[in-house]
Amino acid sequence: MVMFDVPGGMSPIKTNNGGAHILSKRAASIAERIQGSDAVHVVTHIDADGITAGAIAVHTLQQMEKDYSIDFIKQLDSKVVQRLIGEDHELVWFTDLGSSIVESQTSLPMVVTDHHSCGDGSDLPIHLNPHLFGLDGGFQLSGAGATYLVATSVDTQNQSLAGLAIVGACGDLQDRKHRRLTGVNEQIVIEGEQAGVLARQLDISYFGRETRPIHKMLQYANDPIIPGITGREQAALRFLDECNIIIKDGEDWRRWFHLSKRERTIILSALANRLLSKGFGHQTTMRLLSETYLLIKEEEGSELHDSKEFATLLNSTARYGQYDVGLAVCLGDRGAALKKARSLLRGHRKNLVEGLQYAKEEGITQGHYVQYFHANMGIRDTIIGIVTNMLLNDDDIRADLPLIGFADKNKNEVKASARASQMLVDKGLDLSKALTHAAHQVDGSGGGHNIAAGATIPKGKELEFLKIVEQEVKKQLAQ
Repeated sequence: MVMFDVPGGMSPIKTNNGGAHILSKRAASIAERIQGSDAVHVVTHIDADGITAGAIAVHTLQQMEKDYSIDFIKQLDSKVVQRLIGEDHELVWFTDLGSSIVESQTSLPMVVTDHHSCGDGSDLPIHLNPHLFGLDGGFQLSGAGATYLVATSVDTQNQSLAGLAIVGACGDLQDRKHRRLTGVNEQIVIEGEQAGVLARQLDISYFGRETRPIHKMLQYANDPIIPGITGREQAALRFLDECNIIIKDGEDWRRWFHLSKRERTIILSALANRLLSKGFGHQTTMRLLSETYLLIKEEEGSELHDSKEFATLLNSTARYGQYDVGLAVCLGDRGAALKKARSLLRGHRKNLVEGLQYAKEEGITQGHYVQYFHANMGIRDTIIGIVTNMLLNDDDIRADLPLIGFADKNKNEVKASARASQMLVDKGLDLSKALTHAAHQVDGSGGGHNIAAGATIPKGKELEFLKIVEQEVKKQLAQ
């Protein structure tokens, strides 16, 4: 029998202080440019990483008493760039995007703190991106983290923003590869601990430790799948009963954070033995544990206490056009904005469940090197990436092929979101390169990371796009 011992406090994983220092000169250069401007217009993305990056930028500008404005956008394309040029801003600060235009739009007065794939020609003093310094923006530094480095270069007191940077990193799944944050992200965690805003501990890896009843957390567990329990509420309840876990305190369901160390150890050990008895290996079983990141100044049991749940709350705001709500929560509004965000979160969860069901009903089409589904108008283009990622973790979906989800963006354009397993990335897959190349071939645009990427293409070009992606994936995996 395997026994898992859950630490009561900090994780024993060794830390690595390297990484951030190699970016400090570029961060200082950008900070100086911002400090020398009277007014700054922030442009950021609509996901959790983008919202936290934008909030870090806004907080920094507020502290400097600068005039500022902020834009949230789905995608940075030529239309947005031309609009920004026409608006004649003194300085535009791109956060969690912007790397794609650095080489071609140097006439725009801008600075960029991003982490998406970029070309060598974009290595300019205005551009902070981990890829320019030999680091991987897919797991070593997020857009919020890059923005945080500039914020702390402006004022070291901004280390209090480390929690937001880590929410952005976790929202971007940067802890997925190693089950913890590494690289510059880890240095930000250390600074957050020193600033008294973050704590980390080794704990169960499943989503919902703070807000879901224990059985619901297990019912929706998907990485790893729990055989016989995932997707089955009654089975989850029986499992907890067999473990002699009290699941209610009076009329209230107990949640993971309510459990004692002994109760957590019992559940984790039982889960590990279930996985091993069903033929899952040691590597899969160890995925039950991961390093978790808590914002210790937030209320325990709330969506804001756990970094991943905070990120999901933010995704439920800007992805539905409620940009100001997520920004206000990041800037400290725990009244009306948080209440509205929680209402949006309920709708977001419903849309994700319905989106998953819709995609499964439509079916996954398998090619030789990729698999895909087309939601048309059945899933919002702003959440197709989340649904695609959730599907790839489904027990019924092949993990040895990248998965591409399509959704109509408007009557003329289609959004494509691609996700892959770490196994394929380790073999040489780079979805960002594949989707960017394919999109350009069909008069679209694309970008992202090796493990997760997206594109916008003309409607009706999907099959041509897929054919090119297949050839690119084949070529990459053959090398």
